[in-house]
Amino acid sequence: TLSSDIRRFAHSLLAQGVQARQLTNLISHLNDVLAERLVTLMAQRHGIALQGICWLALGSEGRGEQTIATDQDNALILDDAISASAQAAMPAFALAVNAALDECGYPLCKGGIMASEPACCMTLSQWRQRFRDWIEHGAPEDLLNASIFFDFRPVAGNAALAQALRDDVTSAACSVPRFLQQLALNALTHTVPLSWVGGIASDKDGQVDLKLQGTAVFVDAARIFALSRGTPHTGTRERIQAAGTAMGLAPSEYEAWIGGFEFIQMLRLRVQLSADTAPERPNHVRVADLNDIDRRILKESFRVGRAMQQRLQLDYAR
Repeated sequence: TLSSDIRRFAHSLLAQGVQARQLTNLISHLNDVLAERLVTLMAQRHGIALQGICWLALGSEGRGEQTIATDQDNALILDDAISASAQAAMPAFALAVNAALDECGYPLCKGGIMASEPACCMTLSQWRQRFRDWIEHGAPEDLLNASIFFDFRPVAGNAALAQALRDDVTSAACSVPRFLQQLALNALTHTVPLSWVGGIASDKDGQVDLKLQGTAVFVDAARIFALSRGTPHTGTRERIQAAGTAMGLAPSEYEAWIGGFEFIQMLRLRVQLSADTAPERPNHVRVADLNDIDRRILKESFRVGRAMQQRLQLDYAR
């Protein structure tokens, strides 16, 4: 499959010393090119005018931080002026794109976050209302949706539709402090695996989850800092840089956040590309298997992640 080809290409680049940021950007770009081509082909087949729609990437793909182990996270924005007949054709069109991506090696999303689902295929006005509802209510399910949908990025079709939604969401989120506080409290439920004496606290199998206990800590905090400062970026690195500057932090502080995030991303990629990794646990690494230097840098990266969360706690959870 095409996803297997991208995996082999990524393995080769990783062996040549290409860094995490460049590698995840490249993987995301290749995924974009494939998705854009499939959307264009299926739009022609189903008689869909691309000017009236925008295909969105969500989650890690939306942030331009796609790793190897991934499923689909996508959505559709429809122009408010779309005809009833064109809107009626959307479910079959979106399903065809999702199915084609699945055939290319990108599994269907188990959680149903795909453009073929009615909740992920709406007009611009409907999307605006949905985001406002999430921001105003902040229920647990709203916060979960926010962590996925706020990282949207246009891949194919009319990018102006995505930009209009981005402008609306950016201004709405930073104007509701209670929503940002709820996001922060939710983000703080996931902590880095450090023991009270500062060592890496692994599970009963001697492993840590580099996604849930690692990169997600940085991703969630960066999203909140960016939303609170009205920063429109979706990438974690760009969010940290822009928000860190707006917060008046010393470059050494927010650059350490970036360094910690990107080291854990690199480790995730190495684990995912290893032949020894269990397919059902693509983000888990056995701490004892790491060499001494990697173990020390991982511990320092976790420490930096904890410092980032402490800053979040100071700003929102007092």
